[in-house]
Amino acid sequence: MQPISADSHVVEGREVFTGLAERFGDDAPRIMDVGDQVDAIVIPSRGMHGVSVARMAMAATRLARNEPLERKPGHKPDVAHMDDPELKALFAKGYDGMRAGLVDGSKRYQDQDADGLAAEFLYPGFFGMFSLENTDLLVAVQKNYNDWLHDYATAASGRLFGLAAIPLQDPAAGAAELKRVIDMGFRGACIPCTSPADKPYFDLDYEPIWAMAEEANFPLSMHVGTNSYVPPEYRHGGKQRRDGIADYAASQGTVQRTIVEFMCRGVCERHPQLKIVVAEFNAGWIAHWLDRVWQGLQREWRTRSEPYRGDHPADIWRRQFYATIEDDRPALLTRDLIGVDNLMWGSDYPHTDSTWPFSVPVLDELFEDIDPAIKARITNENVRSLYGI
Repeated sequence: MQPISADSHVVEGREVFTGLAERFGDDAPRIMDVGDQVDAIVIPSRGMHGVSVARMAMAATRLARNEPLERKPGHKPDVAHMDDPELKALFAKGYDGMRAGLVDGSKRYQDQDADGLAAEFLYPGFFGMFSLENTDLLVAVQKNYNDWLHDYATAASGRLFGLAAIPLQDPAAGAAELKRVIDMGFRGACIPCTSPADKPYFDLDYEPIWAMAEEANFPLSMHVGTNSYVPPEYRHGGKQRRDGIADYAASQGTVQRTIVEFMCRGVCERHPQLKIVVAEFNAGWIAHWLDRVWQGLQREWRTRSEPYRGDHPADIWRRQFYATIEDDRPALLTRDLIGVDNLMWGSDYPHTDSTWPFSVPVLDELFEDIDPAIKARITNENVRSLYGI
């Protein structure tokens, strides 16, 4: 049974940004050469710098370089060094240096076959589309993206499934776009992994969105890095000492507060069939964290006249939440606490954290001492069941 990646990515084509500069000026993202970056996504009002689209596809360069690919058993390949001359030469070509399947959905099967995959579910590559300050611009970008994504995935003849972007910063626009992408045939969508600073997800303005997704059996995903814009007044004051290692290792902290908004503030109670995917935060932390959420609920209710009578957070998780993993052994070791049916595997292709092109051997090693039936559920059957494919 070939794996299905529940978490892969696109590299946005130029069409995603068409017409935006004319409407929104220098606040609009666009593709341009800037400095030594070729085909970079640039927002001029934030400075003349950007991120090369080819750099967003770093893992996809692995088979095009002579640099030895090293990895530990059960793990993805080690990260490439940014000073590797072959890597820099590929970056300098922009779109022209990328594998054909990243530009043309009809050729993505070549990338899947190189990795032994049956299909992929696609998240954005340009996470910045979720954190634009101008809400009208954000809505326009995401509508452009959804149209482009639909065409890119449709060209793959059933081996690619795009997850549309929903602009929840404007709940009315978000509801309209959700209806539109459901009608277009999308099977799921991506929402910001952090709610807008002034409107948490338990705000009643979102009710039409949750109700529509629930009725349509349409899963909503929260992917790492898809944070909403945070206005200055909501940021921590003063200079904050940052540590890249600590920030990377604690990435799940950004979505934990958001899950509580759904799980403990009434959304899941009102919409018990709403399905939510927690994507690329991995899952080894979830079992312990759910226990802490339960303790937090008890502490919050200890001064009230009535005891807490709602569902246990672990029961809500098993009923409504899913998590994607890559080479996360701790998640597999706690699978009975998280729920075997609540885990899905993703390759993260073509990002640097990807298991590509070694996904099959990585999974063989990762699941070496685990029942093959469980492996089949986590790497194939769960994603099929959730999205109805």
